[in-house]
Amino acid sequence: MREHEFTVTLAEQWGEGIVSFEAGSDLDVDVRLESVHEGILVSGTADGEYAGVCGRCLIDIARPVEVEFQELFAYPGEEETDFEVQDDHVDLETLVRDAAVLALPFQPVCQPDCPGLDPKTGERLTVSTGTEQVAPIDPRWSALQQITDQDGTEESRAAEKEES
Repeated sequence: MREHEFTVTLAEQWGEGIVSFEAGSDLDVDVRLESVHEGILVSGTADGEYAGVCGRCLIDIARPVEVEFQELFAYPGEEETDFEVQDDHVDLETLVRDAAVLALPFQPVCQPDCPGLDPKTGERLTVSTGTEQVAPIDPRWSALQQITDQDGTEESRAAEKEES
């Protein structure tokens, strides 16, 4: 058994979505290699930082990600395997790249409750303009709006809500 820790600088971008590991970024790899009967069992973790844009409000984001991987590199033989030991060496690039790219979020957000963009103005809803936007009322519920507007009861109901 052997354990290794090293840092790899990516020569090219990993990932094709709205977030990816940028070319030139560093990836810290901690790997354990164990000799087993069928080949070499590789297990470890990779730590890096992805960069891209929020899927809702389109601001730039960068977040750390840690991914675990484990794979058996089989000795060359009669059976076809995805990973094989070649000249007493294992090539970890494909294994680590696949694990890291699959760990990237499909719909990344800048914060868990990001409201996104205003559909009418296109401005970010996280930035307050100082005026409260009134939500449009569905025409099917407009008859109920008339009931709440009678005799100023809307204000009294709003006051009751604030008290409770």
